[in-house]
Amino acid sequence: MAAVRRSSRGTGRARREGSPTVTGTARPTSRDVARAAGVSQATVSLVLGGKWRGRVSEATADTVRAQARELGYRPNIAARNLRLGRTRTALLVVPSITNEYFARIYTGAARVAEEHGFGVVLYPSPEGVGPARDPFGSARAALDGIIASSMAADALAAIGEGGLPLVMLDADPDTPGPAATVNLAIADGMRQIAHHVRALGHRPERVAHLAADIDTWTFRVRAQALAEVLGTTPTTEHSALDIEAARHATERLLARTGTRPTVLVCDDDVLAVGACKALRRLGLRVPDDISVTGYDDFALASAIDPELTTVRLPAEAVGAGGMTALLDALADRPATGAELPVHLVVRGSTAPPRDT
Repeated sequence: MAAVRRSSRGTGRARREGSPTVTGTARPTSRDVARAAGVSQATVSLVLGGKWRGRVSEATADTVRAQARELGYRPNIAARNLRLGRTRTALLVVPSITNEYFARIYTGAARVAEEHGFGVVLYPSPEGVGPARDPFGSARAALDGIIASSMAADALAAIGEGGLPLVMLDADPDTPGPAATVNLAIADGMRQIAHHVRALGHRPERVAHLAADIDTWTFRVRAQALAEVLGTTPTTEHSALDIEAARHATERLLARTGTRPTVLVCDDDVLAVGACKALRRLGLRVPDDISVTGYDDFALASAIDPELTTVRLPAEAVGAGGMTALLDALADRPATGAELPVHLVVRGSTAPPRDT
């Protein structure tokens, strides 16, 4: 290989014929690249770190990159992150790791993180009301930032006390503290359901609400939006987000209502499936005797018969938006929030009431 002349800004010795080359199976280092290119390790660092313009000539930069490719050099990301004081790791806190919605949130966040050389650690805080333990003993030492989905604000006190950037998903946009909030149009989704059942002819006093027994913003907003469209607070029964719990809650609701409801509006598809199970056990047909609606559009919604009328949520887009907002905050760019649209999917579980 011909000798390579050193840049006037470089500090290393030019490579001469017969300079040593990397042999064996050892992983090449930046020193090996510097020796092969005839420049200093500092120059290699500038070039491979993308900070060479104005400090190293373009010809030298080309030479460094060519030698790095020839040697199969890969930068030591861990060492670089240690120098920068970054772990390139985000923590995603969710109420459940078995819930399909939160799995899709993770998928969206991890996709954006990977594009930027970040990793995402998924961590559950049961029911989202916490308090969530710091999973690493010292979050500041192990993480760069936190994304929290569908969590109560005070549930994150133990993790967030280290001053890490925080992005909230599906949370009250007026909550003080987060760098950004990325939300779905939750209230609009419930309004779409309420308008749908009204259009089918269901009277407000014959609408019942199977509500999630979790005191977080996302479920409070659903109840408020439903009452807003109906013009009244419907008969309500609360349930844990579990099919069997929802079955029992539906049975309690029907046992205490004087006039049987013609439609049961559920906060979640899991609740709706439990409601359908209870109605079958009671000898009632969906939607002939009682219509049922869900919320989320999980795989369950199209797996039952009749298929479930529900609201589809772009969960992956929420996760991606949350990770993007966190990256902006870490780069000292304005971390903007967003509200993503949702839409009603009408299937066979809703129909006009028979006794209109």
